[in-house]
Order: sequence, then C-alpha cells, then structure tokens
Amino acid sequence: MSVKARDEHNRWRSKTVAFRMSPEENEALNRMVALSGVTKQEYIIQKLLNRDVVIHGNPRVFKALKNTLSDIHRELLRISAGTSPSEDLLETVLIVTAILSEMNKED
Repeated sequence: MSVKARDEHNRWRSKTVAFRMSPEENEALNRMVALSGVTKQEYIIQKLLNRDVVIHGNPRVFKALKNTLSDIHRELLRISAGTSPSEDLLETVLIVTAILSEMNKED
C-alpha cells in the first residue's frame, strides 16, 4: 500500500469534489489560476472557502502576466473603433490591473 500524501499543513485530503464547467468558464478559471501562481486545487479551495488568494511574484506569475497582457493587446488591436470589448476582456483587464496595483504597493 502506498504512503498517504499530506500537504504542507499536514492535512490528508481524502475527499474528491467535482463539478462541470462550460469551455468559457474553464478558460477563465485557467487564466485566473495562471495569474495567481498557485495550483488549480489550491485556487479553487481558497475561492470556495471565500478566502483571498495571495499572489506571490515569481517567474511563473510574471510570465502569465506577460502572456495575458499580450493577449489583451492583441484583442484591443482586433477590436474596431466602434465595437465594444467583450465582458471577458474587461474582466481580465480589471484582474490584471488589480494584481499589478497590489504588486506596485509592495515595492
């Protein structure tokens, strides 16, 4: 029998929780997880328990921010002058702005 794996707080997580998402919701979740720098499991647990997800700057977070800002830039170039941006784009811009603002406060 294998050794039971415990997390950094010596918890044995033996319960499985599963749910369904649309492809758009899954994409938004993956984007948020990448920007947070934590695992998807930890991100979901923190959000479900109504706790703040603490973002620690590391190379993975900075790469995710760079890629997200590049995606935002590409989308803004694609939008014509008379077209409104999508709700997803606006939400992503707000999230990236909040992250960068908090990172700026720490410096």
